[in-house]
Amino acid sequence: MAGGSQRVYKQRIKSTQSLKKMFRAQELIAASRIGKARARTAAAAPYERAITRAVSAVATHSSTKHPLTSERTDTNRVAVLVISSDRGMAGAYSASIVREAEKLVAQLQGEGKEVELYAAGRRAISFYRYRGRPLAAEWSYGSDNPQSDVAAEIADTLLEAFLAPADEGGVAELHVVYTQFVNMVTQRPRVVRMLPLEVVEGIAVPGESDAMPLYDFEPSPEVVLDTLLPRYVRSRIFSFMLDAAASELAARQRAMHTATDNAEDLIRNYTRLANQARQADITQEISEIVSGADALAAS
Repeated sequence: MAGGSQRVYKQRIKSTQSLKKMFRAQELIAASRIGKARARTAAAAPYERAITRAVSAVATHSSTKHPLTSERTDTNRVAVLVISSDRGMAGAYSASIVREAEKLVAQLQGEGKEVELYAAGRRAISFYRYRGRPLAAEWSYGSDNPQSDVAAEIADTLLEAFLAPADEGGVAELHVVYTQFVNMVTQRPRVVRMLPLEVVEGIAVPGESDAMPLYDFEPSPEVVLDTLLPRYVRSRIFSFMLDAAASELAARQRAMHTATDNAEDLIRNYTRLANQARQADITQEISEIVSGADALAAS
């Protein structure tokens, strides 16, 4: 029986060592990609600030109303975009996103609104498919390395839904649920209402005056808004995806580091138990030898 225990513990040690190598490899891969993900987020920030200032200038210095900045009262449908991960092994990353999205859906439904779900990332897609809940659209895009063309496709789909007439499935609001990267330890789920747009006036840029200059719009403020606002929405959604990518990689690195530590603890524990089983084998063999010798001596 003790010999069998030794074999079991040795098999467990071997399998746990294999898992440890995999966890360690995933941790190193995530660590190597976090720097690039954060650099992409920082590189996209100046463009986002510039286009925000441009949209703010048009909204501030003209009395033009635009469909993307106007509240809709002809429908109670709202769209919710959930940005999750394509892969697991990131701890509670995807679960926290889905939980935050479910809270938002419950809140909106409590206000008497009809929710249409859009999912980016296989984890959110599989969550809603498993529960038989329909998705208006879905994207699997490589969540830890998002591309601008995918962000543009998502933004254009949501813009089309917002601008569509009520009898063709138009929505009155768009909410985005994603994970905000705070630092390597903290990543928090965040809900943003994207549409209708609420542009903050006077976005301050470091090194620039807070005073807003005067503008002339050519050919007209309407044309400028028609050009800028869709670009603004695409820029914001892309920045959300970049932030979510950095958050996912940080969560995966932390989860894999913890899994590696746990695997080491299991290996130590199994090694101790295997040694105890080996000692029990030795003790039993000695007892059998001594008992046999005593029996021979007695005879």
